[in-house]
This record gives sequence, C-alpha cells and structure tokens, in this order.
Amino acid sequence: MEIIDLSQEIYDGMPVYKGLPEVKIQVHATHEEWAGEDESAGKTPSVYRLEMGEHTGSHVDALNHMTKENSGISIDSMPLRTFYNKAICLDLRHKGLKELIEPGDLEEALRKSGQKIVPGSIVLICTGHYAKYFHTENWINGPGLSAAATHWLADREIVSFGVETMAPGVSGVSNKEVHRICGDRKFTHYENLINLELLLGRGTFQFIGLPLKLRGGTGSPVRAIAVFD
Repeated sequence: MEIIDLSQEIYDGMPVYKGLPEVKIQVHATHEEWAGEDESAGKTPSVYRLEMGEHTGSHVDALNHMTKENSGISIDSMPLRTFYNKAICLDLRHKGLKELIEPGDLEEALRKSGQKIVPGSIVLICTGHYAKYFHTENWINGPGLSAAATHWLADREIVSFGVETMAPGVSGVSNKEVHRICGDRKFTHYENLINLELLLGRGTFQFIGLPLKLRGGTGSPVRAIAVFD
C-alpha cells in the first residue's frame, strides 16, 4: 500500500481566502508550567490554542456553505461516502492564471488519461498552481472551473471534486457561480489540495478526506490522502 499526502500544512499566519478568519496558533500550556518549573531556560508546549475558520488549508465545503436553500445540510450531516471514495486525477496543468477550465478541457484531459468517470466517485483536478504560486501574490489567481464545467462534472454524478487552488472557480469571475451550482446539484468540492501531480497517470485510487464532525458546520479542514493498493 502507498499513501500520498494531499494536505497543506496548517500553521500560524498561513494564507487564507480573502475575508476568512486568519489562522492563529499559540502555546496555551507548557510542560514546565504544569510541573511548576522555571520556564526561563525554555518552554516545551503541551497544548496549543487554535483559532481559524472551517475553510482553512485543505478543506471540504458543506452544502450549507453553497446556498441559503441548503441551510440544513451541514458538514456533520453529509454522507461519509462523499469524503471516502474511488477517485481519478485529471491533468489540467496547461491552464494559466485566472484561466477558465471548460467542459472541452475536462473531456480532453479525461480522454488523454484513458480513464472513465464512474458515478458516485471523486474527481481531482491538477493544475500545478500550488507548486508554482503558493506564498506569492498570484496564489489567489489560480485557474478554475467555469459554470459549464461544473455542470459537466455534476452530470457525471460524482459526489465531489477537488482542486489545489484557493477556490474551485476563478476568483471574481466564476467562483460564486461554481459554489451555487454545487449547492443546486447537491455535490461538493475540496480546496487547497497538494501533490496532485503525483497522482497523474496512475489510474484509480482511494481518496480519503474526512471532515471534523462539526455540529452545523459549513465545512471543515481535512487530512486528505490518496491510497494506492
């Protein structure tokens, strides 16, 4: 068995999507404090305090995040098969900054891969954007799905798809519409995945990206992995 980590590291001050809570990670308690020892020689953390939004780092959106009409479908109520299923990865690395991915692009990538999209499965989309632009001014300017491409994926009855960009659509162009379509068509997506290029050309694998069981949550950070038998 081979396991490939698809998750970003979560750390203090990491990049987040515009308007979302900043990530703050601070020492809450130390071993020295618990033992009543002098901390002047150094501190060894025993507990950290985390402050961050649900949509931090590699995460999955709940349907109640997409539209008001889905307000009752929170992350803790969604079927686990949404987050644990067979998956394929498509190569869209030729798409540039803020460039839309259209249905024809997905069809061509699927043809070149020699794979099929099975109803009930997961599709990951590799653009290479993380490796090129993370921690740069263009990190937010990744390529993304158009509305038509989102419908194309929904028509194939997948349960979710994943991207390595900060948003599934192009920010300021198609992103809000992509979210709305996901809500209307009742499927979801992962954002901020990494290492997708390691999945290309390897066929079907098991994708696991389980969310925290947040009561009423609109999404959750995940530890996403790909498993090859």
